[in-house]
This record gives sequence, C-alpha cells and structure tokens, in this order.
Amino acid sequence: MTSTARTRIAADIGGTFTDVTAFDEKRGVLLLGKTLTTPQRLITGITDGMRKAGVTLDEANLFLHGSTIAINTMLERSGARAALVTTRGFRDIYEIGRINRPDSFNLRHRKHAPLIERDLRFEVGERLLADGTVHQKLDMGEVEAIADELVRRRIEAVAVLFLHSYRNPAHERAVKAALRKRMPGAFISISSDLSQEYREYERTSTVVANAYIGPRVDNYLREIEEEIKREKFSGKFLVVQSTGGLYALSEARADCVRMMESGPAAGVIGTQALCRTLGIANAIAFDMGGTTAKAGVVRDGAALVTGSAMIGGYLTGLPLLTPMIDIHEVGTGGGSIAAVSESGALRVGPQSAGAAPGPVCYGQGGIEPTVTDANLLLGRLDPGRFLGGEMLLDRAAANAAMKKRVADPLGLSATHAALGILRIAAASMSHAVKGVTTDRGLDPGAFPTMFAYGGAGPLHASMVARELRIPRVIVPRAPGHFSAFGMLLADFRRDLVRSQFVSLAAVTMADLEGWFAEMEAQGQAALKDADLNTKRIVMQRGLDMRYVGQEHAVTVDLPAAAFRRGDPQATKAAIKAAFDAAHEERYGRGAPGEQAEIVSVRSAVIGMMKHPVLEKIAVGTARPPAAAFTGRRRAYFEDGGWKEAAVYQRGLLLAGNRISGPALIEEHATTTVLQPGDSLVVEPYGNLDISIGRK
Repeated sequence: MTSTARTRIAADIGGTFTDVTAFDEKRGVLLLGKTLTTPQRLITGITDGMRKAGVTLDEANLFLHGSTIAINTMLERSGARAALVTTRGFRDIYEIGRINRPDSFNLRHRKHAPLIERDLRFEVGERLLADGTVHQKLDMGEVEAIADELVRRRIEAVAVLFLHSYRNPAHERAVKAALRKRMPGAFISISSDLSQEYREYERTSTVVANAYIGPRVDNYLREIEEEIKREKFSGKFLVVQSTGGLYALSEARADCVRMMESGPAAGVIGTQALCRTLGIANAIAFDMGGTTAKAGVVRDGAALVTGSAMIGGYLTGLPLLTPMIDIHEVGTGGGSIAAVSESGALRVGPQSAGAAPGPVCYGQGGIEPTVTDANLLLGRLDPGRFLGGEMLLDRAAANAAMKKRVADPLGLSATHAALGILRIAAASMSHAVKGVTTDRGLDPGAFPTMFAYGGAGPLHASMVARELRIPRVIVPRAPGHFSAFGMLLADFRRDLVRSQFVSLAAVTMADLEGWFAEMEAQGQAALKDADLNTKRIVMQRGLDMRYVGQEHAVTVDLPAAAFRRGDPQATKAAIKAAFDAAHEERYGRGAPGEQAEIVSVRSAVIGMMKHPVLEKIAVGTARPPAAAFTGRRRAYFEDGGWKEAAVYQRGLLLAGNRISGPALIEEHATTTVLQPGDSLVVEPYGNLDISIGRK
C-alpha cells in the first residue's frame, strides 16, 4: 500500500553531532533537530534528533540518510577481519601499489598500510586475458580449499579480485557463489560488482575497502531499517552516495564504498541548489563540523565530481575507484584537540574529542582543550546559549585545561593560546579549500564566494576567507543542519563507467552511442526498481581521455548536443577540443596537435525528484529589529583584540537588515562571527551575505 504521508526526513550522522531535518510538504515547514552522536548505538542519535525536530516516522513518506560510518571505519581501521582472494601471482598488488614517492625527500616516509595483511591474501589458479577470454580455467578445488581455510580463521568478510574481471566477471561470480554457500554469514564482495574500469591496484583497493567496511555498514543499516519499521515507517528508505545522489538501501548494504563521503557530499548538493537560487556560478562549499573540515567546489552551477579518490590523503592513503563529489578533508573540527608537541610546537588535530567525551567545556569528562574550548574562552560562544541553551558550557574548566595543557607550557596567557589555536585551525582549513582549487588546477580567484556551514563553519568562516582572500561568505539558513538539508535536495542517481580503449580517430559515433545506451539502460532499470515518483530523467555523459603514449587520463564532460551533430568529424573535433582544454586546465598545458584516445566512457542517470521550495523571509529595513538585538559581549578578535561585540538572534533578523562587525549572530546550532571590518546583509531567502574586510 502506498504511503499517504507527506513528510520527508533526512538524518546526517557526524563524528560529534547527529542532525535531523524534516520537510512537511503539506505545511511547507522545515523542522530541525540536533543531538550528540551516540557512538555505541548510532540509531539512538537519529531517534533523539527526530524527537527534537518534532517528527515521527509514521508520518514520513521518505527517509534519507547519510553517515560518516563508512569513512570512519576505514580511517580508524576498525573494520572486519577480512581476506582477499586473487589471481595467482598477484596477491602483492595491493601492497606494492604504484611505487610513487609522494614525499620524495622524507627519509622517514612510510607508504600506505594495507587493510588486509599478506597472510590473509590467497591466490587461485585462473587467468583471463585483457579482452575477457579465458586463458586458464578457474580451479574450483583451490577455491574450496581456501573457503575451508577462511572458515577456520573465522574470516568475517572476503574481497575477490581477478585480473581483467571488468571484461568478464564469470570467475569472480563463481567464487562468490562458492564462498556464499560455504560461508553464509560472511560479507562477500567481488570487484566486478563495484567497478568496470581497468587498473588492478585501484580495483583491488576498492573491493578490499568494501569488504573491510561492509559488515559494520551492513549491520548498521539493518539496525536503522529494523528501527524505522518498528516506528511504522511505510515510505522509501534511501541512502546518500558520495556523488550526492541517492540509492536504494539494498544497494547501499552491498556497495558500501559508494557512501564513503555521503554526508559531506549532501552539503555540496545543498550549496549547488543555493547557487542556482542566488544566481552564483562558481563557489566554494566549506563545511566544518565537530571532527573535520571539508571543502568542495561548485563550478558553472554544478558540483565537481571525480572518478576516484585517495582515502586518508595522498601521502599514505588508499585509492577508491568509485565516483564521488570532489571533496578535500582535513582533520580540523570543533572537537580537534590542541596539544604541545615534544619539540614545543602547538598542534591542532587531527585527533578529536568527538562526541564522547567531547570538548572540555561540554562537562562530559574531556581533559584536553579543543577548538571549541578556544572559541568559548575568546567570547565567541555564549556558555548559556549553546544549542539554544540545551547544553551549558563550562568556561572555568575550559580555561583550566587551556592553561595546563597549552598556555603554561608555551609561556602564554590562556587568551593568546586560544587565539593561536584558532589561527592554526584556520591555516589548516585553508588547505582543504586549496585541495579542491589550486591542487586541481583551478584558479582560486575564480571562486569569489564561499558558503560556510556545519556547526563550526560560521564561527571560522571569516578567518578562513581572510586567509584565502575570499571577499564574500554566505552562511545559509540553519547552517548546522545544512548537510541534512542538502539530502532533501538530492536526486536518485546511478553512475556507470566502462573501460573502452580506442583512439578518438578510430572510434565511430555508433560505437560511442551504443556504449552509452547500454549503460543508460542499466541506470534506468535501477531507477525503475527504486519505484520513486521522479519528475524526469536526466542523462550526463563523459569520457576519460589521454594523449597517445600517456598513462593517466582526464575526464571530459560531453554535452548532449555533441551527439546531435550531423557530422561525425565535427563531433570528434569538438570532443578533442574539450579534452585539450581540460588537460590544459589540469596540468597547465595541452597538445592540440597530438592524437588522443579514449580510456573509459561514463554515464550518470539521474531521476529528478520533487524538492522542497526555498522560501523567502519577511522584509525589514537596514536596521535590525530591536527584538533581534540581545546585548553586547566582550569577544577577542584577530584584528583589534578584545572588543564589545553586538549580539543578534538570527531567527528574528529580516531581509534587508545590515550589520557591521564586530558582531556575533547566534542561532540554535552555531554562531556567525563578524570581525571588525566585516559587514553583512540578510538576503531575501534568509542567508547571511557577508563582505569580508581586508586586513
């Protein structure tokens, strides 16, 4: 029976807080809830958040969910006891990697550490050729013997990677069936289910990561599913992918790596939606929560997507061959711990106090000062109004911890120690922004606007913007819930990619059209199985290309108009020109006179869903209403030291109101800091449009 409920609920679980956003379609009202994440039982944080938002699952027709559980499991190395089954002679692919030296002059550099040790990587007699034909038949006797050994060793998850299985998955599927029969309770993942691209190391790393995080993610999603059923939820349960799109629960439980960056991706999708509403073509999405800070890019109105990523950073990270929004992350959040190293240097993060015990000022047993403690000591947070007064902050405890752990060892006052922490945090967070601009060959000057959100984003946006010389910052409505809000704006999406090695000169348009059509049929079938009420279907096409003789490729987006040209040669010329431009942007030079070849074809099938409508707020004058002004508070600013800052309640501000710094704009889940020289205007949709003053 189809649900008649008209409420959408989105839940985003972060390392410190769990955010719930609900949209009542009947009343056109947005409802918000925020609570500390409950690591021991994550579903509790969701139900607590829904209770605070005043919504129940029995009145919802759609439940959308994103979480950091996948990436945290991988980064914390807290996944399952897993094994790898691979082609004989290739079990060390995973450890050898690419033999690159990302830190060439560091004699103490250590390369990536595999998630599966060598002793649990098993080889099987089998071999496929590059075109998918069988060179050596699969030895099922060896498979059975390995299965017995895996059972004996109490393996919880198995990754299967055979050479060239992206061309022919038959051997992997046979092993999966055999292992499923022998190990019915284990999580079995095969590479051909996750990727149809070449590059054996990246494919190995991807399937291993999926198996490693699989049991924990699967159990976690099953727990949520069981809970929402008990709450009489009868609608659709969808999970946010790293692309910012949605996919079915059954897919999420099997293809866990696709939700590696689900929460941060939703924030970029929300930024993209606001850019379209406000008429902004290029912007940086800056998200700072309790544990990390993330940055993404909206360019020409679209979020930038990459076909692969290094989880854990370029120096020692592990690659994933899966589409995701291009996001760079640093270990700096509100809960990041500040400490003095043995050499006497002040360090901030990447260790975090998390939700338990949390910052010292939370009064939950934390003893090490954090970025949040520093903000409290500098007067940027009101100890009695944090989370709308739901959580009282202990300033005395924060001050004592700051003096003992940081200030006294450095010979500083607690105030200057706190300011030093914020300066280091701002410098670190600027690297996240550079990671998605300069490091990608993009000119940071082409992105003059930064959207700041997350519980700690508006607190630090002005400092980060000044560090990067960004002149404009926009703080959206309900910034502390913005990633959850972005989920309400997401669409169902299926990304498909297939390796096809052919020169651009030799390929026919019929071949290209056939490859795209085949993948798009798969995407449309997935959309049909999801049984969603989508408004329309959008197809996006792309090619991974390189110059003949090169090893690595760049992705070229293809407009639909390219396939409506009557002249195939003109179409190829347009594709080549687009590739030359993309290569020049990425690497600083192109070679229009050189021949190019296609490596892979990409297609995204997007089922456009009905989204909440962004509503304008009431209009006022330049002067904020008297009721919005709540007094003045001494706060310490990087420019000017201690100042009397005007304090405003954001919920009472009206469109057209103007405020000059120094000022603090408080709301339930965060505080926006206006430094001396900054000014803001409340724009028609209720966003804070801030002009950053120059130093």
